[in-house]
Amino acid sequence: MTIKPVFADATPIGPLPDDQTFLDDVVAGFSASRKSLPAKYFYDAAGSDLFEAITRLPEYYPTRTELGILDAAGPEIAALLPRSATLVEFGSGSTVKVRRLLRHLPDLGAYVPVDVSESFLRSEADVLRADHPSLRIEPVAADFTRPFALPDGLSGGDVAGFFPGSTIGNFEPAEARRLLAQFGEILGSGARLIVGVDLVKDRAVLEAAYDDAAGVTAAFNLNLLTRINRELGGDFAADGFVHRALFNEAESRIEMHLVSTRAQTVRVGGLPFRFADGETIHTENSYKYTVPGFRALAASAGWAPGAVWTDPQALFSVHALERV
Repeated sequence: MTIKPVFADATPIGPLPDDQTFLDDVVAGFSASRKSLPAKYFYDAAGSDLFEAITRLPEYYPTRTELGILDAAGPEIAALLPRSATLVEFGSGSTVKVRRLLRHLPDLGAYVPVDVSESFLRSEADVLRADHPSLRIEPVAADFTRPFALPDGLSGGDVAGFFPGSTIGNFEPAEARRLLAQFGEILGSGARLIVGVDLVKDRAVLEAAYDDAAGVTAAFNLNLLTRINRELGGDFAADGFVHRALFNEAESRIEMHLVSTRAQTVRVGGLPFRFADGETIHTENSYKYTVPGFRALAASAGWAPGAVWTDPQALFSVHALERV
């Protein structure tokens, strides 16, 4: 699986930057009154491996729960997609989830995985072709948060979208609305979109999912500082920060922070940045929705809400939308 926003089981929100862009983003984030870092920097090789370990933790429910929904409701979901349609997966990453649908879509016209990591994208496409030799597979290397063109020869027919993994929760609500509207422009009038959405639930369950007992999520968060040290000449001390995850009920989101363990000055790219004892670096948000709340958001972005599938514990949801 390629790089992705925090705990979203999808690809990153944008392409991997060069060192200057990385440094510029770090300087901007550390110069703000409330320090922050963009989530896309979680996913160097070590970060990606740590995320894969997170998805297998007992506390981390989203991946296995969504897979369970796709297995149980796969035939119903597939029945809503037009026969011979082109299926576009935004932020495709690995093919684990789309395979749950493909087994029920024997007449699918084409599959278009969209991912910023071109090498990984093409590797996954080759593996999928071996298992589905009659399916036309046209990978597109692109940042799904920006407009992109579908491959030649696919326009004019029915098009559907697939956006699993609760990636939508990694966007501020206004940004999520704009993203859904953009998907509608790419897919076209009357298109269907299948979206994975994490749900509001007990605080203890949410916070445990992002702060596991084994400390894997803490290592994932702290790896940001290791990466800054290695790539930008930072001098963060190993014991200078600790991981914190909390559910902000007012904003309906999990927040990830790195908390300074003492008053300290850290240098990055030759520039000094002061941290007070207990001051945090805000590294990620993951918004959680109610089913009615997400349906209202989708409607405001030009989508007519349709069927919804959840697991028996109502931890996670999969929504069918139709472009108005």
